[in-house]
Amino acid sequence: PGHVQLLPPQNVTLLSKDFAMILTWAPGEGSPPDVTYTVRYESQDRLDKWMKVPDCRNISRSFCNLTCALPSLYVKVRARVKALRGRSQSPWVKSQFKDYYSDVELAPPMLTLNVRDSSICVSASFPLPTCVENLTWKYDLYLWEAGSEDKKKYEGYFRKDTVTINTTALKGNYCLSARALYESINLKHSEFSQPVCVLLNHKG
Repeated sequence: PGHVQLLPPQNVTLLSKDFAMILTWAPGEGSPPDVTYTVRYESQDRLDKWMKVPDCRNISRSFCNLTCALPSLYVKVRARVKALRGRSQSPWVKSQFKDYYSDVELAPPMLTLNVRDSSICVSASFPLPTCVENLTWKYDLYLWEAGSEDKKKYEGYFRKDTVTINTTALKGNYCLSARALYESINLKHSEFSQPVCVLLNHKG
């Protein structure tokens, strides 16, 4: 008696977003504000062995980033979460199975431009979780004159590569945009980044 049954978290979803695997949920209906949550995961090659996620014990937020807790990026995993408050706890609620390798969603890269007299050096950086740094991320870079539909493509560069574009023959306002690529079971790419535009060979 005196124990209010906590309602379980709702909409428990394992999503892959911006290079990360994140479990999200919503508080159970009528949850008091001081509820905390604990998350565990299991992988398909070791079912019924629910592993703790050190960063997601008794947390007040309603998401948990699992990317770097996962033992393998190539094995499907699912996660579960329960609500806790004092001595009461809700039942666990499970997500669906996903694996990083084939389900990863990419975010557009950020471009850094270094404009010189007769060239532009462009590099792309991605907001990657540390544990997936060594996967072979690539990017495509497009260059076009502002207002034109005609795009010059520089494709399949590795993430750390700098693309050097000779601008001797270019004059006016030119824009650049890039997308991240990842070759898993099929080729995935992100949306293109917001264009960055520069005035080239502009006397004045």
